[in-house]
Amino acid sequence: MPNRRRPLIYVKASTGERVAYPAFLQDQWDVHEVSHPAAALDLLRKQDFLVGLFHWDGAGADTSTLRFQAELLLDADNRINWVVLLSGVTTSVHQVSRVISSHFYDYHTLPMDPERLSVTLGHAYGMAEIANAYSDSGFVREGESHMVGQSPAMRSLFQTIHKVAAIDLNVMVRGESGTGKELSAQAIHHLSHRAQGPFVAVNCGALPKDLIQAELFGHEKGAFTGADRRKIGRIEAAQNGTLFLDEIGDLPLEMQVNLLRFLQEKTIDRVGGTTPISVDVRVIAATHVNLERAVEEGRFREDLYYRLNVLHLEMPPLRDRGEDIEILAQYFLQQFASKVKPNIKGFSQPALDAIKAHYWPGNVREMVNRVQRAVVMSEGRLVKPKDLGLDQDLPNSILMTLSEARSRAEKEVIEATLAAARNNVSKAARRLDISRVTLYRLMEQHAIDWQGSRDE
Repeated sequence: MPNRRRPLIYVKASTGERVAYPAFLQDQWDVHEVSHPAAALDLLRKQDFLVGLFHWDGAGADTSTLRFQAELLLDADNRINWVVLLSGVTTSVHQVSRVISSHFYDYHTLPMDPERLSVTLGHAYGMAEIANAYSDSGFVREGESHMVGQSPAMRSLFQTIHKVAAIDLNVMVRGESGTGKELSAQAIHHLSHRAQGPFVAVNCGALPKDLIQAELFGHEKGAFTGADRRKIGRIEAAQNGTLFLDEIGDLPLEMQVNLLRFLQEKTIDRVGGTTPISVDVRVIAATHVNLERAVEEGRFREDLYYRLNVLHLEMPPLRDRGEDIEILAQYFLQQFASKVKPNIKGFSQPALDAIKAHYWPGNVREMVNRVQRAVVMSEGRLVKPKDLGLDQDLPNSILMTLSEARSRAEKEVIEATLAAARNNVSKAARRLDISRVTLYRLMEQHAIDWQGSRDE
């Protein structure tokens, strides 16, 4: 059975003779030829294309003409990946490269290399197909949490989320920082019978120690200096909904006692209050630390651990989700570029290679940050490794074990974040979404000088 020919729009924007189609074009593509960019507009209104071939004769023309014609085509349908054929260029390709990189997927100079052009068109079509599939929700999305993935690890996670959501018991979510623990909690909430109730998230490691009791349980007017009015705590605010306690391992021992009492009795006492208040909430806790070890070391109450760990989820690290890495990168690129730089249409092949080779110690959160950076830094239609900050990754990582690569990357992320926060540990911890205690421990582990660091 012959392969289905894919539609290709061929735009002849030159005054000379049309370049003869190589045989492979007729064999592999359903070619639709138009004589000028203006004539292509009518065809683009009638038929959808994912890839186009644009023949531009640069003899006697300046780059403003090329730019105008390219923008005409892109305004008509910016989903198409255009490959430009350059002929008769009296100036060097370098002089038109800025226009090419910002408007076209790739270019070829004549005489044509059929094999190379075939590969380029195929790649352009595939990348456009992927990008459009993601924009049309061609991926698994769980609940209202925007969890994306189709790897076996994520499909298994989605199945577990559905099972857990149906049973109104406490849940413990484990996983490295940046794996999406809060997203999984949101998915459980939205798929449960509590979906119409509030979802209240609390980062236990970020709460000030002197205010943590009032933040969680609330306080009455006059309970302490500055308490000029009654305040409902986070637990009470989650009434009939879900309370998400992130970084539960950083909760001080004295507060663990109060939390345990609430879980046992389903009531709270506001600071300064005398009447117990009944609260109906489901608790989902999350941690990236080994709570069993914390229990053994006396840093976490064993009875609280068992109260929280009735049902549990394990969030897979991004490095174990090989099938999802490119999907996520394309998804985030489409999300960010559509708002900031719609002309960006995808990743170059070297960028994709770097993305797949990177260890991703910061998991999905690191990918989000790198793709956002790439959208800002990119100067063309295709994101390059340097835009992602991954241009040095491949040569160095080849010489390292996985643990060494991860340790190096983790140290670099911490040092860069501290520098951006001007050595303010509290700000750096918030940006890294970890507690100050965890950050100090990591700084010591990686021999990062913290003498010049400060807290807020």
